[in-house]
Amino acid sequence: MPRTGKPFSVRMTNCGPLGWVSDRAGYRYQALHPETGRPWPAMPEAAARAWAALSGCPTEPEACLVNLYAPGTRMGLHQDRDEAEFAAPVLSLSLGATALFRYGGMNRSDPTRSVRLSSGDALVIGGPSRLIFHGVDRILAAGPDLLGPGPALPGAVAPGGRLNLTLRRVSAIDRA
Repeated sequence: MPRTGKPFSVRMTNCGPLGWVSDRAGYRYQALHPETGRPWPAMPEAAARAWAALSGCPTEPEACLVNLYAPGTRMGLHQDRDEAEFAAPVLSLSLGATALFRYGGMNRSDPTRSVRLSSGDALVIGGPSRLIFHGVDRILAAGPDLLGPGPALPGAVAPGGRLNLTLRRVSAIDRA
């Protein structure tokens, strides 16, 4: 939940050494799950390989935020600015239903454009655009039923939903 105390409509979890958490105290990265006190699960090898192939960053990602979108959920315009390292990009990997992704400029009031992100799409936000405002307006017609009940994600999201993996470098890159 954000500082308002009202839960996000998108369900979230993490994998990798650090996880992004949100509560009444604010937004931050931490090594342990806030409820279980256990480390986050390992980042999937396929996600780490995608980072190596697409990010252009010489260091490994430290966090992989997993967003589960049920039909009808959205994520408002926001900037990814909780990291100490802005020189590293943000890599977004889409699976499942197509999403209408909105992006703008460095200010929330800047004009925006929308693109469709389909299952299998990868999006890199980096360089001068690293801090653009962006969000998901809505989930469009159902894509492949990747998120129904099953051994990988039991009961995770209703069929027709969307899974998004967002990889980030959190700590400053040692440039020595």
